[in-house]
Amino acid sequence: MPGSGHPLYLFLCVWSAVALGVSAEEHCPARQHEDQSYVAAVYEHHSILSPDPLALVSRTQALEVMNRNLDVYEEQVMLAAQQAAQIIVFPEDGIHGFNFTRTSIYPFLDFMPDPQLVQWSPCLEPHRFNDTEVLQRLSCMAIKGDMFLVANLGTKQPCHSSDPGCPSDGRYQFNTNVVFSSNGSLVARYRKHNLYFEAAFDSPAQADHTVFDTPFAGRFGIFTCFDILFLEPAVRLLVQDAAVRHVVYPTAWMNQLPLLAAIQIQSAFAVAFGINLLAANIHHPTLGMTGSGIHTPLKSFWHHDTEGSHGRLLVAPIARNPPGLPGIKNDPGEGDPAHRKFLKVLAGGPPCDQAVREDSCDPSWQAKAPLVFHAEMMYDNFTLVPVWGMEGSVQVCAGSLCCYLRYQRPTLTQELYALGVFEGLHTVHGTYYLQVCALVKCGGLGFDSCGQEVTEAEGLFEFYLWGNFSSSYIFPLFLTSGMTLERPDQLGWEEEHYFLRKKSLTSGLVTAALYGRLYERD
Repeated sequence: MPGSGHPLYLFLCVWSAVALGVSAEEHCPARQHEDQSYVAAVYEHHSILSPDPLALVSRTQALEVMNRNLDVYEEQVMLAAQQAAQIIVFPEDGIHGFNFTRTSIYPFLDFMPDPQLVQWSPCLEPHRFNDTEVLQRLSCMAIKGDMFLVANLGTKQPCHSSDPGCPSDGRYQFNTNVVFSSNGSLVARYRKHNLYFEAAFDSPAQADHTVFDTPFAGRFGIFTCFDILFLEPAVRLLVQDAAVRHVVYPTAWMNQLPLLAAIQIQSAFAVAFGINLLAANIHHPTLGMTGSGIHTPLKSFWHHDTEGSHGRLLVAPIARNPPGLPGIKNDPGEGDPAHRKFLKVLAGGPPCDQAVREDSCDPSWQAKAPLVFHAEMMYDNFTLVPVWGMEGSVQVCAGSLCCYLRYQRPTLTQELYALGVFEGLHTVHGTYYLQVCALVKCGGLGFDSCGQEVTEAEGLFEFYLWGNFSSSYIFPLFLTSGMTLERPDQLGWEEEHYFLRKKSLTSGLVTAALYGRLYERD
C-alpha cells in the first residue's frame, strides 16, 4: 500500500473524495499538508577546486574540474528527490571554485542568455548556444529530479566599445545564480551585485531584482552571499515586492564571530523580514566556510561543521506562508497601549538622570556608574560595560545610540559577559554603516577578550535588550553554545526603541545582538 505522501495514494484519495462528495482537503490529510507546505533542500558542498586557479587552462580542462563537482550535484539531486524535495539550492562557487584572476577564470565561464528575452531548456536544446555545458547539465538535473534547481556559476557576456562600461577585454564576467524549473527551462538569473574581493567578476551596472514563481510556494527572490548586508538588491527586493515570501541564497560565507557567523545572519534575515530563506554555503572549514540552513521566521534547520570534510544535504518541509514571531512589529510607532504598559513595567524606563519626569524614573538604574571599557569586535571599536551578578540593569552609549539590558540569571558561571555598543562606519572587509547593541560572552575573564571568537558558553539568561535605533532595518543575531540557533520570544518596535526579549535559553549564551544597518550612510 503506498504511503500518504505517494502520488498514487493522493490520486486514490482525491478520487474517493469525489466519489463520496466531500472535500479532498478534508478527506486527505496528506493533500491538506501538501497544500500548506512544500519540501525544500539545500546542499552544503565540499567543492573540488582547481589545483592552480591562477594557471591558464583550456575549456576542456576547466570542464573536467567542473564536471566532478556536477557529478556530486547530480547525486544530491537524486537523494533530495527521494525525499520529495520540490526545490534544491546549491552554494556560491561550488562548481568552479575561487581565487581566480579575470583571465584565468575565463575557461570556466558559460555563455549566459537573458531568460527574460530567451525561452530555453539547455538540456533539450544543447546546441542552441556555445559554451553552455554547465547550464546543460544543471537543466538535465532539474528534469531528472523533477524539481526546481538553483545553482551558482561564472558567466560571460560579450559587450561593445560603444558601451561605456564595457571592460577592455570586450566582455562582462558575472558571478551568476541560475534557476531551472522542473522541466529544465531556464526561468531566472541573478548577477551578484555586491562583490567580495572578486577580481574575476564585474558587478552589473544596475542591481538585478530577480524573482521567479513556482507552482508549490508562489514567488521567490534570489541574491548571493555578501548581498545580504546591503540595501541593493536584498532589502529593496523584499520591500518592493510583497509577494516574495521565500528567498534562495547561494553563498560562500567565511564565518566571523561573534556577530556574523553564516547561520547567524541567515536566521536573522529570515526573522527580520518574516520570510523563508534557503541558504546553501560552501564547505571548506579550513577557510572558515561552513554553515547552511533552511530558515523560517519560527524555526531553522541548519548545518555547521568545522571539522568534517564532506558535504551535507538538508531537506525539510516548510510553510508556504511563513508565520512571523508573536508580537513582532515591523515599523516604528506601531506599538499598542497594552504593550507599552508591559514594556514600562519590564524595562523600567531610563535612568533617573535621563528621565523626562521624576515619577517615571526607575531606582534600580541609580546604582553607581558601571565600568566602561573599549574592545575590538569584528574590527570595530565597541564601547562596553561588564554584565555581572545574578540580575541587574545596565546601559552603554556611543554616538547617538544607547543600548539597555535588564537581565536575570539562575546561576553564576566563571565567565565574563559584556553589553557593547557600536555606531559608525565599518571599513574592514567591506564598507557599511552599523548600529549595534550586543550582549556577548567574552573569550576570557579580561576585558580585552571581549569580542573574541567564542563558540561554547554556559551562561543562561532571561533578558530584555533594547536600543534607541535610528535605523529601520535591524537583524536579531542569536547564537548559543555549540553554534546553536535560538529565536527571540518577542521583538519589534516600541516607540523609538527596538527590543528583543528572551525568557529562557536551552544552552549557554554566546551572542544576543540587535544588528542595525543604516544603508543611507554607507
